[in-house]
Amino acid sequence: MRTLDDLSRDLHRLDGKPYGAYRDLTGTAYDLGGGCVFVLDRAQTDPYAPASLAHLEIPDSVSGLSLPGDRPGLIGAEDFLTRALVRAAARERDLSFGRPGQEILERTTVRLGAESTTVRFTVQLPARGRRILGRAAAGTLTGALPGIVDAALRPVAAAELDAWVTHARDVAFLRRWLADEDLVAFVGDGAVLPRRSGDSDQPLADAVPFATPDTLRREVSLPSGRVLAGMGVPAGVTVIVGGGYHGKSTLLRAIQRGVYPHIPGDGREWVVTRADAVSVRAEDGRAVSGVDISPFISGLPSGQDTVSFSTTNASGSTSQAANLVEALETGATTLLIDEDTSATNFMLRDSRMRALISPDKEPITPFVERVRALYERLGVSTVLVASGSGAFFGVADHVIALDSYRVSDVTDRAHELAGEEAGAGAAADQVFGADSAAPDRSPVLKVAAKPSRGKGGRGKGGKGGPGHGGRKPAGAKGRTTIRLGRDSVDLGPAEQLVDPAQTTGIAHVIDKLEPLLDGTRTLAEAVDEVEATMDRDGLDAVAPYRGHPGLFARPRRHEIMAAVNRFRGLR
Repeated sequence: MRTLDDLSRDLHRLDGKPYGAYRDLTGTAYDLGGGCVFVLDRAQTDPYAPASLAHLEIPDSVSGLSLPGDRPGLIGAEDFLTRALVRAAARERDLSFGRPGQEILERTTVRLGAESTTVRFTVQLPARGRRILGRAAAGTLTGALPGIVDAALRPVAAAELDAWVTHARDVAFLRRWLADEDLVAFVGDGAVLPRRSGDSDQPLADAVPFATPDTLRREVSLPSGRVLAGMGVPAGVTVIVGGGYHGKSTLLRAIQRGVYPHIPGDGREWVVTRADAVSVRAEDGRAVSGVDISPFISGLPSGQDTVSFSTTNASGSTSQAANLVEALETGATTLLIDEDTSATNFMLRDSRMRALISPDKEPITPFVERVRALYERLGVSTVLVASGSGAFFGVADHVIALDSYRVSDVTDRAHELAGEEAGAGAAADQVFGADSAAPDRSPVLKVAAKPSRGKGGRGKGGKGGPGHGGRKPAGAKGRTTIRLGRDSVDLGPAEQLVDPAQTTGIAHVIDKLEPLLDGTRTLAEAVDEVEATMDRDGLDAVAPYRGHPGLFARPRRHEIMAAVNRFRGLR
């Protein structure tokens, strides 16, 4: 095997040569010392191309690491090591180990094995114009890189790693406990929910710590021995109320983000939500393809079919109906809704409007008339922020109020105000009819969706490329955009997509889904297959490259399906 000195000499030899000569180094293993091996997997084609891909193999004898035997522990350990590398490389602008946020996500950066740890990273190989700067590259790869490894991984701070892994295991236990206790979310006492600013996900200093009202207080003993107290949000219909800027949406956003474990010190590390909770909002202008929105919208004056509804420019109400139905297809058992981001006519219709416009002239059945049936017939709970209307009081199981970020249970008072509507026991019958059978809980979006095909098997807008129907592999741009050939998918409204690395993961999954969506499977079934592959073989299984998979994180199935459903070439 070649040595660190050999790598230095090889880089100096390339100094001044055309940029493409960096490829001479690919595939060669260099021992950086102590058995730590460096390999350049893919060299960028020019200085302006995406950064080169490289990896390290570090024997356990060097790092002192051992492989956790459980999935939460493994993901927690890999996350800890990723962050250690990111901190150690903070001053090296040409080296990147990713940019993890406040959530603990499964990533491709670090992969723990039985005998060694694989570390993936990107390196921007230096140049002047299109000529190699070999000496500068040697400084990065033979000087800075070994120093980063020494600082982060030789040896690992065992006590800190153990605490991180223990935290990840405790959160996983708490998430399982929610289902056992018939809760949809838990907010620990002392949690700091407000964020520093609109563009920072760091906790706000001097924020009011969360305190649980006595009526909703729950305690749980965690595997670590810690006893945790906080607010349990029960299954059913929960309405969050309060004045403007008093913390309603802040609480809901924390619950939305609670589908992921958060790092210690985030403030929301003990805000834990069922993993299949999905945020639903209006999304004017989105594309919809073949969705049955008839439980909410039917009898349109235009005569348009709502049993298999399609449009390239949905309205607020039709988009929110489609989003809700698609959430159910993903397997969501909890819906998270904020009135401020909802279509008013989709959510409710007051008595004055009913008196003025007869029901037979209104194609929308508002959500307030469906929310009880969703829970009583389908087992789907709802947590809803109500800002300007008490219409949901009568159908709510629990109503909680926020006053300057302090929480109280106002259920009894809300039911009093709702009067006779407080029981709302007939709501399910109003939806389906008293004698109707309970609807099937199977996915309601019965369409085997796939990108449309042109002549010769080419994907829409594609120019060729094996395995992708003639188009280039799907790609991501930031957190909000996926590119599919000449088309793009806007995921900006997908509020539970928290990291651009997840968006990259969605793009890779879409490429794996495409051959599966051949008309014999529903979208949910195809996603099941890809998720099973990732569970078995890791994220590398959906990577576009053999060997180094690139740096990306695992997305939830809900955001994967949201991306496919928004593709305008869908049929």
